[in-house]
Amino acid sequence: MNRSQSKYFNTALLMDQALLLLLEKKDLEFITVKEICQKAGVNRSTFYLHYENINDLFKEAVEMLNKDFQNSFRIKDIRQTINNGDPEDAVFIRPEYLIPYLEFVKRNKRVLKMIHDKPIIFKNDLVYKQMKEEVFYPVLLKFNVKKEDWPYKLEFFTRGVVGIISQWLEDDCRLSEDKIAELIIDCVGFSKK
Repeated sequence: MNRSQSKYFNTALLMDQALLLLLEKKDLEFITVKEICQKAGVNRSTFYLHYENINDLFKEAVEMLNKDFQNSFRIKDIRQTINNGDPEDAVFIRPEYLIPYLEFVKRNKRVLKMIHDKPIIFKNDLVYKQMKEEVFYPVLLKFNVKKEDWPYKLEFFTRGVVGIISQWLEDDCRLSEDKIAELIIDCVGFSKK
């Protein structure tokens, strides 16, 4: 990446972050370009150099957050393990997978609290659908779980893990990532106790 590309990327990142911070206080339709520019420390012409409107910026901010999520959850590593490993290797409720994800949650706790409160505008259903198709279904297949049982088992599993994460966010992520990983592992029944 050359210097001008880097500057362009950094400016876009500042505006993404500004928008996400503003969304904590206001609904998207009430946020103005002026507010975003003030929060990001850029002028209006810079905003319009990058985006046509606030919705374009919002789409980019959500994409950035989703990429960060996928990188923290190591989706590429998980897919490779599912395809090439033994069934036991496809158990991703382990510290080496949970801790990076929990660090992502803690690092983005303000935004994730907001996403929890406004799941529709952040299109959580699309992210969950992608996780089901790329991770959860292949794991269930690897463990020879009957296909008709998949929706029920996934619902039980994901609501439990999401419940723990939601409570952790509610508690302002006071417990360590290690402790939360231990709780998740214990609750989903993968502990070795």
